[in-house]
Amino acid sequence: MIVVTGATGNVGRSLVERLVGGGQPVRAVSRRDAGRTALPPGAEVAHPGSAGLFEGAVKLFLHVRATGERTGTVLDEARAAGVRHVVMLSSGIIQEGADETHPIHRQHARVEQLVRDSGLEWTFLRPNAFSANALQWAGQIREGDTVRGPFAGAVTAPIHEDDIAAVAERSLLDTGHDGAVHRLTGPGAVTNSGQVEAIGRVLGRDLTYREIPVEEAEADFFPDMPRQVARAVLESFATMVGSPPEITSTVEEITGRPARTFTEWVEDHEADFAR
Repeated sequence: MIVVTGATGNVGRSLVERLVGGGQPVRAVSRRDAGRTALPPGAEVAHPGSAGLFEGAVKLFLHVRATGERTGTVLDEARAAGVRHVVMLSSGIIQEGADETHPIHRQHARVEQLVRDSGLEWTFLRPNAFSANALQWAGQIREGDTVRGPFAGAVTAPIHEDDIAAVAERSLLDTGHDGAVHRLTGPGAVTNSGQVEAIGRVLGRDLTYREIPVEEAEADFFPDMPRQVARAVLESFATMVGSPPEITSTVEEITGRPARTFTEWVEDHEADFAR
């Protein structure tokens, strides 16, 4: 049995679909009732507080945002129940020379240390920018042909969530991943404005990206995020302007298939942007 936390999130849902499709017994954990029925019928669905959550399980996919402050307890319960290996969805922000005071770095570094201290075998997945971040523009694109946002020239190598899930799947099922840190990116660099143009090409529309001041972006795009975190995120975006992003071949090395381009991701999510 493999327990997947954050099972109704982008990566978790893709991972559950992959594992169930491959005939693996899966316990899909989510606190969100809405969307649970969209999980594959072969998955056993459980709430985070369910009794016997790890009964019969030997592997765990750990999503930091899904377990939150309970992560240490979750790891203790998993180990006590017989789980032997945890694959953690961490963040590419953790790397040599990184700003260790950044709130996202602190969050993921703390959980990575909890995992190391847990006594379980572990594998860390450290993806950089997600292609799914472009969904933040979906509402604007459905309503018009101009997308407002900060840092039109910020460059990333966004990765398809299913490519992350594919690496997670192999890390859970194959040998040789104990103690491994997998840095994950998409195959090519693209700016924010370039992403919007790519979405337009798939939709058959001429879309443009209009850059707005950072102060306006903080208020409009991160209303529910703590101010300190929102500012740290925007400062990170600023460093990406005109700076070539990290690009790895990890997806292909582990799965045998190249990582999908941003345009391929848009084609998979065209309905999310269509009017």
